Amino acid sequence: MSRSPEDWIGKQESCRDRLDPSHAARIAAMLDRPFPQEGDALAPLWHWAFFQIPVPPSGTGADGHIAPGGFLPKSEGNTRMWAGGRVQFHQSLTIGQSARRESRIKAVNEKNGRSGKLLFVTVKHEYRQNNALCLSEEQDIVYKAAAAPRLSLDKPVAEARWSQPVTPSPLLLFRYSAITFNGHRIHYDHPYTTREEGYPDLVVHGPLIATLMVQAFVDANPGLRAVRLSYRGLRPLTVNKSFRVEGRLAHAGKAELWAANEDGPAHEAELEFEEKK
Repeated sequence: MSRSPEDWIGKQESCRDRLDPSHAARIAAMLDRPFPQEGDALAPLWHWAFFQIPVPPSGTGADGHIAPGGFLPKSEGNTRMWAGGRVQFHQSLTIGQSARRESRIKAVNEKNGRSGKLLFVTVKHEYRQNNALCLSEEQDIVYKAAAAPRLSLDKPVAEARWSQPVTPSPLLLFRYSAITFNGHRIHYDHPYTTREEGYPDLVVHGPLIATLMVQAFVDANPGLRAVRLSYRGLRPLTVNKSFRVEGRLAHAGKAELWAANEDGPAHEAELEFEEKK
C-alpha cells in the first residue's frame, strides 16, 4: 500500500561527521576566504558542507537528488527545491572535532501556489558537538510541478548599509555542488536545467546565497554575533548574472539581509544578533 506524504511526519535520520580542516579549507577556497585552522570556529552556515550521507548513483533520482521515499517523502512528477529555513546559532562548531546531526520530519503541508499545488516539508535538524547543542535548524523543502520560473520581482530594494558584489561563475556553482555533495542537476547540467525544469540557465544554490548574505553581515559588523536567522528564496538567480548581497541594521538586535540585482530582490532574510562577549 502506498504511503501518503503525511506518513513521513516524525521520520528520523542521523549523521556523524568530523569537521575536517582540509574540507573547511576547500570551503574557504571556494568563497575566497582566509583558510581556517584546526580548533577554529566553523563560520556561519558552513555546516551545510558537512553531514552529507553519501549514496551511490542507483540511489539518486532523475534530477540528481537523493531519490525520495527514504527519509524524505515522495511527490510523484514534482521537482524539489530548498525554499528557505531558520537557523539558531547556540554556539560555534569547532573545526577538527566530530559532531552529530539528528534530523526528523517535523511537518508536511499542501498549499496552492502560482504554479499549482505545492507540497511543503519542514525538516528539523539539531547539531551537537561534545554533547552540547550548537545549532538548531528548520529547512523548508518544497515539491512543485515544473513551471516557468519567476525571473524578476517588482519590489523595491531597501537602502543598504553594506553591499558585496557577486558574479556566480560556473566554477563557483560546481565547487559548491562538490563540497556539499549536491547532485541536483540544475546547478551544473545546462540541457537538463533548461529543458526539464524550465530555467533559462544554471541556477545558483539557495544555501550558497544565504551563506553569502550572512558572510557580508559578518564582514560589515565584526563586533556582532549571529544568533538567529530566518531566510527564504523569492526567485532564482542564474549563473554569470551578477547580483549583490546587502543588508542594514533594522532596529535593536535585528538586521535585514537580501540578495538582489537589476531585476529586483531574489532572496531575503532577517538576522538577530548580539554583541560578541
